[in-house]
Amino acid sequence: MSGNWLSLSEAADVLGVHPSTVRNWADQGRLPVHRTQGGHRRFKRSELEVWTHSERSGAEEEATVVVQSALGYTRMRISDGQLEAEDWYQKLDTAARDTYRRSGRDLLQGLITFISSDQDAGRAQAHALGYDYATIGRRQNLTPVEATQAFLFFRNAMLESMMNVYEASAVHSPHAWGDMLRKIHGFTDHVLLSLLKTYQAFERGSNGNAAAE
Repeated sequence: MSGNWLSLSEAADVLGVHPSTVRNWADQGRLPVHRTQGGHRRFKRSELEVWTHSERSGAEEEATVVVQSALGYTRMRISDGQLEAEDWYQKLDTAARDTYRRSGRDLLQGLITFISSDQDAGRAQAHALGYDYATIGRRQNLTPVEATQAFLFFRNAMLESMMNVYEASAVHSPHAWGDMLRKIHGFTDHVLLSLLKTYQAFERGSNGNAAAE
């Protein structure tokens, strides 16, 4: 069997254990497994890679590898219905809606940068994203609250996608889960603060112009 799907014996080769061990782990719920219509066990290579990293030592660098591996398989799926239900989304023109949709991908890429680079580069990436959210929101006449709601919508979608990957990969390590959540919240907190500070700067600029008039 080729591609991302593996048979029981192929999964055993990837994990370096006996096929009976893989069978037992899968039946115990310790290993992510799927069943064909005929009842045969099938394993996703991507899920096994995330699971393997999570089972290693609890060192911070190993937990970082888990996050990066999961990010590689994460896709944010947002339906039109979800967005249409948001009041702030109704105020956007077509171009702004497309930009906001792309912002989900930018958040994922920014998180990878935040995790894999030094702190200064990560914070710079977060600051740039926050500035972009604020600039687009301001241009579309979103209030600071509405711009924040828009950001939180995509932040929560990213978080849910990451959790789905971890659950599908049967990651049980508390350290891996905790490290993943800390990194996401640390990164998105920087983005949100940048968004609010940018809005504040816009407001000060507008007030200054009004006073000058």
